[in-house]
Amino acid sequence: MSSFTASDGARLHYTDQGAGLPVLCLAGLTRNSSDFDYVAPHLTDVRLIRLDYRGRGKSDWSGPETYNLQREGLDAVELLDHLGLRSAAILGTSRGGIIAMGLAATVKDRIKGVCLNDIGPEIAAPGLDAIRDYLGRRPAFKTRAEAVKALSTRLPGFDNVPESRWIEEAERHYIEDSQGLTFNYDPKLREAVLGASQNLNPDLWPFFDALDGLPLALIRGANSNLLTSDTANKMQAKRPDMLFADIPDRGHVPFLDEPGSLLTINAWLEECR
Repeated sequence: MSSFTASDGARLHYTDQGAGLPVLCLAGLTRNSSDFDYVAPHLTDVRLIRLDYRGRGKSDWSGPETYNLQREGLDAVELLDHLGLRSAAILGTSRGGIIAMGLAATVKDRIKGVCLNDIGPEIAAPGLDAIRDYLGRRPAFKTRAEAVKALSTRLPGFDNVPESRWIEEAERHYIEDSQGLTFNYDPKLREAVLGASQNLNPDLWPFFDALDGLPLALIRGANSNLLTSDTANKMQAKRPDMLFADIPDRGHVPFLDEPGSLLTINAWLEECR
């Protein structure tokens, strides 16, 4: 286990494994570095660096005033500084992809390329409604067995997923306590994201345009409730060179070890090299 201290004093957890092209993995809103456990065994000749955002996973809960895209982007840059890396490719899932686009608009020289996992410049209303529904709210189920059943039957857009994967998901993202199960992030993340001053759906097209000239890939869940096929088509029109995979039987977000995901990620890595 490794950690570093951010410029505001927060202790942030990360992992740093392998050798080769540096690839910084940035997870989704409530998720953490374990999201990339599925893809990691399939990547070769890469230095895989995974960050737990503040308030998530094993990193400090530094307060809702710090749970924002600007601070999290700065944390990513400070991690690269801590590791002595001038630049890295970024594999960004959902919120991680938004952070990657923001970094391209502000510190583009620190980025070798970006792979977006089910995120784009427009966020669909059903996806936003789902975020509002679950964020920071204790799950109704009390055991991991109940969590596995709930995930396998209620998560929209996911078909033909083996039970073993839902067991892995339940183990990674729920913690047992005296009241049953809770999530492994600060519940005040809800306050940070859904506060009155927050714009949940900003215009991100200028940030997408900032990726110009960088190796770019997009992985989309074919049943995603957050990234529509229309938005993906617009992204392709703007970047005809963008590698793209529409992953069947997946909603928001693909696990990244699907055959189509791996084919796209490895082709993108070659472009980054």
